[in-house]
Amino acid sequence: MPDHIARVFRLAGIESVVMTNDPLDPEESPLWEAVTPDPRFHAALRLDRLLNQETTFTPAEARRFLETWATRMRAVYMAVSLPDSFQFPADDRRSQLLKEAVLPACGDLDIPLALMIGVRRQVNPALRLAGDAAGRADLRSIETLCREFPGNRFLVSVLSRENQHELCVYARKFASLMPFGCWWFLNNPSMVEEITRERLEMLGTTFIPQHSDARILEQVIYKWRNTRRTLAPVLAKSYRLLAEDGRAVTHADIERDVRRLFRTNFQQWTPLSSGLNPSRTGCSPASPA
Repeated sequence: MPDHIARVFRLAGIESVVMTNDPLDPEESPLWEAVTPDPRFHAALRLDRLLNQETTFTPAEARRFLETWATRMRAVYMAVSLPDSFQFPADDRRSQLLKEAVLPACGDLDIPLALMIGVRRQVNPALRLAGDAAGRADLRSIETLCREFPGNRFLVSVLSRENQHELCVYARKFASLMPFGCWWFLNNPSMVEEITRERLEMLGTTFIPQHSDARILEQVIYKWRNTRRTLAPVLAKSYRLLAEDGRAVTHADIERDVRRLFRTNFQQWTPLSSGLNPSRTGCSPASPA
């Protein structure tokens, strides 16, 4: 198995991945007590069961639970998928837990909260796990979160094409907001190209262009190959336009930008070790829907 993992990572051009880990999963949580984690696999503490399903936690209990598990996992961020109807603030349990448990815990631990917004669950129940769809969200909730919690950092990915420009505008207004990835239904070359071009035009290199969104390890191979194949001409066109306008572009400029997009933006946003080999791009935050 270690040889297989090394081969997959080599083919994908990555050195490490960030897993989705749910401490409320009864099959998963015991493993953290019994297994020493592989240092190539970092943890993201998943909040879907806590925030999207009924639980018996009080906010104080939830905060202690999250801080305990994030410390145990050495989580590099917390993450949750949210519906297109997500509102903050709202008179509901999710808002209460975000305000009184999740965001304070992230602040205490100095880790970001990743919000993936726009899921419409089970529009066709006959398809079971494949029955979900996408919807446009009201991103004023992101505005409120960034404004009311300036000490927190937010990684945000939105599932609707129509929300992408609005997300970029908010990222220009709030330094605590980092757009990341082309998630799920957007993870195809034409959409990745469009969204990346828009982000480059509005944000420069201050975003994370892609994440694996891989349900099985081997998916990182084609997803990161596709990402590089799609992003290369987008970046090349940007440099060509700069050169045509009289701004010289050097090899060092290109290397710096690629490193930011594929490595250091994510590393600097999280407590992920900076001791990885800087000659290899592609730390892969993997967040299944």
